[in-house]
Amino acid sequence: MVLWGLFAGPKHVYGLQKLFESQGKDRVVNLRSRASLYQALERLMRMGLVEVHETVRREGYPERVVYAITDAGRTAARDWLRDMLSATGGEFPDFIAALSILFGLAPAEAQAQLELRAERLSAQLADTEHELSAHPQLPRLFLLEEEYRRSVLQAEIDWLHAVVDELRTGRLTWSEQWLAEMFSAFNPDAAQDDEEDS
Repeated sequence: MVLWGLFAGPKHVYGLQKLFESQGKDRVVNLRSRASLYQALERLMRMGLVEVHETVRREGYPERVVYAITDAGRTAARDWLRDMLSATGGEFPDFIAALSILFGLAPAEAQAQLELRAERLSAQLADTEHELSAHPQLPRLFLLEEEYRRSVLQAEIDWLHAVVDELRTGRLTWSEQWLAEMFSAFNPDAAQDDEEDS
């Protein structure tokens, strides 16, 4: 995102931050703090993808370093974009990891947490709907991330409501005893190891 922010021309960190905010890119990546932008720029400079264009000094203001993208940075930005658009692996969201051990909570508590998540996602969905309707003059190309966010949020909310419904009605449930039985049934070697240890 930083490389693409520099495509139009050299900018200082504050200028990049304002650009991301004005374009809504701060909703896409976490580059809100200047410290994280400086860290990203330092990494990109070490990689030879960004360089210092100039240092601006104005009386009464701290100096500002203006950064520019290099030719290697332009190539890397396009390569990374191609990869990010087509790659499907290597993403490990916390929520999926949490679902894999949902049984660590009692069913009622799991239900409550999933209901809370659905409420929060519904608020995010309303915010996304607002973003989409607030800019009717923008070509669709510049709203694709919000369209995608809306689709993903709606799909997850629908899925959460279905799971919560199953928890509420008892169609999806578990207990300590049931979990122990399932563990023994699907991990016979572990049960045999326990017997040998005792």
